[in-house]
Amino acid sequence: METFPLQDILPSDAGSAQLVGRVWDPETGGPRVVAVKGHDVYDITDSARTVADLMEHEDPAELVATALDRPRWTLAELVDASWAKATGRPHLLAPVDLQVIKACGVTFVESMVERVIEERCSGDFNKAAEVRELVGKALGGSISSLRPGSDAAKQAKEVLIREGMWSQYLEVGIGPDPEVFTKAPVLSAVGFGTDIGLPTFSSWNNPEPELVLVVDSSGRVRGATLGNDVNLRDVEGRSALLLGKAKDNNASAALGPFIRLFDQGFTLDTLRQEEITLQVRGRDGYTLEGRNNVAKISRPFEELVDATHGSHHQYPDGFVLFTGTLFAPTQDRDTTGQGFTHKPGDTVTIRSVHLGSLVNRTGVTEELPPWTFGIRALIEYLQSPAAVGAPQEAGRNA
Repeated sequence: METFPLQDILPSDAGSAQLVGRVWDPETGGPRVVAVKGHDVYDITDSARTVADLMEHEDPAELVATALDRPRWTLAELVDASWAKATGRPHLLAPVDLQVIKACGVTFVESMVERVIEERCSGDFNKAAEVRELVGKALGGSISSLRPGSDAAKQAKEVLIREGMWSQYLEVGIGPDPEVFTKAPVLSAVGFGTDIGLPTFSSWNNPEPELVLVVDSSGRVRGATLGNDVNLRDVEGRSALLLGKAKDNNASAALGPFIRLFDQGFTLDTLRQEEITLQVRGRDGYTLEGRNNVAKISRPFEELVDATHGSHHQYPDGFVLFTGTLFAPTQDRDTTGQGFTHKPGDTVTIRSVHLGSLVNRTGVTEELPPWTFGIRALIEYLQSPAAVGAPQEAGRNA
């Protein structure tokens, strides 16, 4: 069985990082809010009943620091159980709970061009290489420096309309308003080690490695994590009105491994230069590598958060926000000119220096375990006697 060195899963500066997440605890029958220190994992549910509660605290990092008592699990045992799909043992969950899972699209020029290609192909990957060449000639190189919503962007729009190349993706890529959509229902995201889903109705799809901001109910960014916004290129390419079908399926949103809370040494400014790497390793020996350089994002984080939250829309339990990806794979996997698509059993590793590694396998959506633990189940668990005062030493020798 594949194992993961813990130093690869944790941030490179893990010794100074405030990391929180969630663990499924078979002993109490529900999710526990946890903090990670070194290679030990602490149950802090008595101090923060949910991750959403923790984010509402005036200083979440301080609350975590004062809540650490005795470690309940080791990180090694949780990682091992998560990758082995040992659901009867304590294992990692997505590190968010009641937060709404939102996403921004087309926030990087390169990925914007790929969305245009999908649209022009009507979701047919066989036409991608030809259309990519045509779109590239029409757009030229100047579009990469455009500031969305600027006068120069408006002029580019006029040129593209005259060339017959205007697209709804270019509208949100360089227009005044970013694309913001709901990626997945509350509590539906999967965490480290869990299979991510590829529906049988899709034959052209890819991972999207993204920086994900964790935001409280008042719009303050409290920390960040990594995300995989699994993308069905053929479905969305047929019509943007199929965005829900393309983006929201069982196990289509992965988050983790942990949320890193902001503190004096780790802030939103730290993330402006973050580089997120991607590796896909297939059972067929195929390897794909890519990078998402957050510094190339076309809109600042604050603009994306303001487009999501404000007087026009509130989130009483907070939200997480996928910020988009620079990465759009064009490397051929099987047939020349047909580009990349996932196969079941691919191992997808998304990593960054400050946030660690999110690792998942791909599986057939319809064959994955159904999503059954929702908001009602969480409320029932939190009200149960078992959820209060769980033993701090339990599971360390499991």
